[in-house]
Amino acid sequence: RDFTYIDDIVEGVVRVLDKTATADAAFDTAQPDAATSYAPFRVYNIGNHEPVELMAFIGAIENSLGKEAVKNMLPMQDGDVVATYADIEDLRQAVGFSPATPLKEGVEKFVAWHRDYYKDQ
Repeated sequence: RDFTYIDDIVEGVVRVLDKTATADAAFDTAQPDAATSYAPFRVYNIGNHEPVELMAFIGAIENSLGKEAVKNMLPMQDGDVVATYADIEDLRQAVGFSPATPLKEGVEKFVAWHRDYYKDQ
């Protein structure tokens, strides 16, 4: 999986807000190019562009919380993808942005936020 810290997602969205898409007059519906369109919009992947094993993610959460997770190990489920991560090259080319918060740092910040937000509950 490709785990991305929320601040990186927000930064990516804010940057593309100022990048108004335009229609491509040369777009050919007979030979479409996924990187362009006759419509004035663009779709960008915003992700950390680095696959992370699920157990590494769980380990980062465990370390941040200071406790071990209760795990129920199951085989791959229908629809699961063995490996996936965001291809951010279009985002990088368009606005010069690459999400960069390391997994450990992002999880630590999330856990700190979560503890603070729910401290009275």
